[in-house]
Amino acid sequence: MHTPPKALLGPYRLGAITLKNRMVMAPMTRSRAGVGNVANRLAPTYYAQRASAGLIISEATQVSPQGVGYIRTPGIHSPEQVAAWRRVTDAVHDAGGVIFAQLWHVGRISHPEFHAGALPVAPSALSGDAEVFISTGRASTPTPRALATEEIASVVEQFRQAARNADAAGFDGVEIHGSSGYLLDQFLRDGSNKRDDQYGGSIANRARFPLEVATAVSDVLGAGRVGYRVGPSMTLHGMSDSTPVETFTYLASELDGMGLAYLHVTEGVAGPDAPPPGVERIAPHLRRVFSRCFVLNGGYDAELGEAAIQLGEADLIAYGEPFLANPDLPERFRRGAPLNTPDRPTFYEPGEDDAVGYTDYPALAPTRA
Repeated sequence: MHTPPKALLGPYRLGAITLKNRMVMAPMTRSRAGVGNVANRLAPTYYAQRASAGLIISEATQVSPQGVGYIRTPGIHSPEQVAAWRRVTDAVHDAGGVIFAQLWHVGRISHPEFHAGALPVAPSALSGDAEVFISTGRASTPTPRALATEEIASVVEQFRQAARNADAAGFDGVEIHGSSGYLLDQFLRDGSNKRDDQYGGSIANRARFPLEVATAVSDVLGAGRVGYRVGPSMTLHGMSDSTPVETFTYLASELDGMGLAYLHVTEGVAGPDAPPPGVERIAPHLRRVFSRCFVLNGGYDAELGEAAIQLGEADLIAYGEPFLANPDLPERFRRGAPLNTPDRPTFYEPGEDDAVGYTDYPALAPTRA
């Protein structure tokens, strides 16, 4: 007999917001934005279908033209983009959901095509050894240009304005994307940051820019409406750090002192986001220093998510692919119902019809009252 995951499906108070359950729809790039990097016309349907999540975090959303790194990804830096996101947030709220915007600057994981031929920017002129999608298909990322010290304040302002725009678009809050080898992650880790000014060298210096961004965004929205995402074990996009426990513990402690709503840690129990065998998990160290809502993501199912909450390892559990393929994931967990099979070829490369692999995953038939 199936026993529903009681803690996972129970309510949770996140700052001033009551979440209907402890399941988070993780941010997932879907590469379906329209002309002008405007959220897709189907995006309101896509997100509203998944409004049974306790919290939805939007796909990564560029804070500025400088932050663009892939085709067909949405931004939140033009009036048209803000208006498109307002349609999304209205749809989610009408469906009884809560949605945060994930604010994103890719840094070196980009291509000159997006910047009128100019190089992408980064903390240091070091290649990310990655590929991005441009208009003609896959392309290697070039060696970026190191930001001058006096330019960094303008990037902080890009995040500040993006927070204002997210508020105008009706989002309930924002998550700062400090993971996956993008700009804030590049500044934090010593494998990608070789600067010799106040933004490089010591852990405190390398964390300075991420913390300035968090401060700016919190100044706009209030810290209780701001989350921050890290991926301390990720090696994606050529990332590394010589002392990851110390580096990420310092950042988490500082974010905690700022009063941020939550810390979202991608460090899976299974799959590509899990640390290799024999490598220490960093999330437990962060849990000890971050006193508010702690979110874990990566390879969790209903049973593992329930156990993590029951054991006090996390307050919320974020699900990516399971929510992508199952718009009614909480109900499936409640019933112990089988999950839809994800259509992987449509994750990032839609065909002629954007709906395929996006809004066409079936929900369960309603149960009788």
